[in-house]
Amino acid sequence: IYYFARNPIVAIPETNIEQELQVRVRQATEHASPLRVVGGDTKAFFGHQVEAETLEVAAHSGVIDYDPSELVITLRAGSRLSDVQALMAEHRQMLGFEPPHFGKNATIGGLVASGLTGPRRAYAGAIRDFMLGVKIVDGRGEVLNFGGRVIKNVAGFDVSRLMVGALGTLGVILEVSLRVIPMVETEVTLGFDHPRPQEHIGWINELGSRPLPLSASLWHQGRSLVRLSGSDQGVTSAARQLGGDTENDIWEQVREQTHEFFAGQEQITRVALPQTCDDFLPADQLIEWGGAQRWLRGNVSLDELRRQVESRNGTACAYLGATEAESVFHPLNASLLALHRNLKASFDPAAVLNPGRLYPEL
Repeated sequence: IYYFARNPIVAIPETNIEQELQVRVRQATEHASPLRVVGGDTKAFFGHQVEAETLEVAAHSGVIDYDPSELVITLRAGSRLSDVQALMAEHRQMLGFEPPHFGKNATIGGLVASGLTGPRRAYAGAIRDFMLGVKIVDGRGEVLNFGGRVIKNVAGFDVSRLMVGALGTLGVILEVSLRVIPMVETEVTLGFDHPRPQEHIGWINELGSRPLPLSASLWHQGRSLVRLSGSDQGVTSAARQLGGDTENDIWEQVREQTHEFFAGQEQITRVALPQTCDDFLPADQLIEWGGAQRWLRGNVSLDELRRQVESRNGTACAYLGATEAESVFHPLNASLLALHRNLKASFDPAAVLNPGRLYPEL
C-alpha cells in the first residue's frame, strides 16, 4: 500500500481506518444518528445540505494497485485527485473523463460520489464508463465489494457504477478501481463565430458525425470553441480541415468553473438535454458537450423551466444559488422515486448516510 506525500510516494503498512469507519457507521445506525460523509469537502455545495455529525474519509488514502501496462488504478477513497493525476502523468496516463477539482483537497471518493465530469465527457465517456470496481461500507456497517480490478469483468450486477453520483447516500466509498487512458500527444483549441446557440448546436453535431479528434466543445456569447486532441499529425490535419482561429486553452477554467460565466453570486442552473434539441433557453447561457449540457446564469423559474425541459426529455438541476425550499435535482416521477427508495432501503435501511443530500425523500 502507498500513501501520497509532498515527496515521492512512500510505502506504509495497512491502517485500521477502514475498521474505524465501520464502527462509526454501526454506532450511527444503532442510535439512529445521521452522518455527513466528507472527503475533501470541495463538492459540499452540490446537492442539499446535510445537518449531521461529520464522518471524515480523507485520511483513508493511498494507491493500492497501479500497473500502467494494465491501464487500471485502484485507490483508497481519500486519495487526493491532484496526487493521483501527478502519479499517472509520470507514466503519460490520465483519467479520461477530465474530472473537476474545485479545490486542492478534492478526493477520489468525492469524484465518484458527485459524478461530476469535465469538458471531455461527451467524447471520452462519463465516470461510470471508467468504473471497474468499488469497495464500500454500507449503512449497516458492513464492507461490500463490487466489480473488480480488471477491464474485462462481467461477474454479477454492475453495482459499482451505482455509486457514481449517489452523493454518499448508498455507502461510504473505501476503494475505487478505475480504467485510465494514455495522454494525448497534442491539443489545439479553435474558435468560430456563431451568433446564435442553434447555429452552434447544428454545427457541432455535424462535426461529431465526422472522423475528427474532438475532445471538447463550448458556446458562449456568440463564439464556438472546439478542442482537438490526439497525435500531432491527426490534430494538425483536422485543424487544417476546420480552419477557424487558434484560441487560448480555456478548458481548465471551464472544468474548474473559474470561467467568467460562473463568476459572481448569480444563480447557476444546469440543464441536460438531447444533443440536437432546439434552443429554447434564455440567452445568457454556456453550452457544452455538443449541446447536451447547457448552463444558465441568472434567476429562473425552476418549475416552468422543468416543465419545458421535461417535454424535451431533459432535466434541470439548481446547481448553485437555489433556496432550501427548492429541489436541487430534477424531481423524480413516482416509479423512479420508488426505485430510489428501494435502493436506499437495501444499502442504508436506517437512512443514516447523507440523508436528504440527493433528494429530501431519501
